[in-house]
Amino acid sequence: MLYRLEIENFYSIRDPQILDLRVPKSVPDFPERFASIFPHSEERVAKAIALFGPNGSGKSTVLRALAFASWFLRESFQHKGPGLPCERFNDEESANREIRLAIELGGLLDLSGSPRTAEDLTTADDVGTLRYELHLQPKDGVIRTVSHEALRMKRKGQGKWQRVFERGADRSVHGSKMFPLAGFSQVVDKIREDASVVSTLALFEHQASKVLSEAAAAVFRNILIDRTDPGDQAAIQYFAQSPDAVAALNRELQRIDIGVEEMHIVQVATGPLALFKHQGLHVDMPWGLESHGTRSFIRIFPLILLALQRGGVAVIDELDQSIHPLILPEIVRWFYDPDRNPHNAQLWMSCHSASLLDDLTKEEVVFCDKDSCGRSQVYSLMDVGAVRRTDNLYKKYLGGVYGAVPQVG
Repeated sequence: MLYRLEIENFYSIRDPQILDLRVPKSVPDFPERFASIFPHSEERVAKAIALFGPNGSGKSTVLRALAFASWFLRESFQHKGPGLPCERFNDEESANREIRLAIELGGLLDLSGSPRTAEDLTTADDVGTLRYELHLQPKDGVIRTVSHEALRMKRKGQGKWQRVFERGADRSVHGSKMFPLAGFSQVVDKIREDASVVSTLALFEHQASKVLSEAAAAVFRNILIDRTDPGDQAAIQYFAQSPDAVAALNRELQRIDIGVEEMHIVQVATGPLALFKHQGLHVDMPWGLESHGTRSFIRIFPLILLALQRGGVAVIDELDQSIHPLILPEIVRWFYDPDRNPHNAQLWMSCHSASLLDDLTKEEVVFCDKDSCGRSQVYSLMDVGAVRRTDNLYKKYLGGVYGAVPQVG
């Protein structure tokens, strides 16, 4: 479970922002909403994290930081661009200042790749917290140099951070017993300045890197370089290759009752085609004639389904885009359901539908705001004083009590 995020000089975030979402021990347990950060840990974090704030306040930047870190860890070796797909803050002082990201999460510490049964995972003793740090050095407007990269761990979340691997500005890489580098010296010497240690070594069958790469693949996102949907054809192609996903989608379409009885995929000369059977209509409707809201829901459904099935994090920018406000809390509730979410997957999302606050607790709410110089601030509702469990979060937010509301007039 991901519980802490640090961001500095990244898109609209100029100054260091630290988001620590661990639930205080004094808070009563809501097992459907909170989960231990690793098996048997006393520290908890929410399964659903919702970001609210005005347009351009930094919500997408927070999600992009998560998406970029997972992308860099796993895929940066394949990147061919003139620079890395990220931006520093747009002022003169930040032009050549380091971009700094750090993520902390809990889970298994075993990087051997040994197969584990479901029972093994619940009783595993080799658990704790991991911290991934990444510093990038911009130069002349281009970001392509890693000045620091490190993975550290705490067994059972206790004691000091111990090195798994660390890479310095001189491009030297130091491993550990968990991350052995014997036999990989020639590969290590050739790690590019714009690629991660893990993405490089995984290509050469370095076992610990392969495990970490697979872990990074458990971030299912609709955002990285720009705000993007997976795309109509990409979604249709996914469903064409996954009959089980089509069946799961049809169950939800019938439950939500939007008039669609089922979606089915047919193969035509140009590729897969999605058709929809509607109540009372004689001919199945093609994708292009479906409502924008239905298509938006179907595009993001694979990301959420994969997170729930495999565990991990669904990072969804503007989840409420064209989706009815009554459907939005239903999607969030999927992450509360232990049958739907047996692996304690997390949902990180941005949205503008303030009515969703009626369905959330303060531990699930993050606000983003921007000052007159365009600098984003990020804070949890847990950081706001005197927020009671019985407060009407929706009413108080719109009343400006918590900040992060648009200024009109």
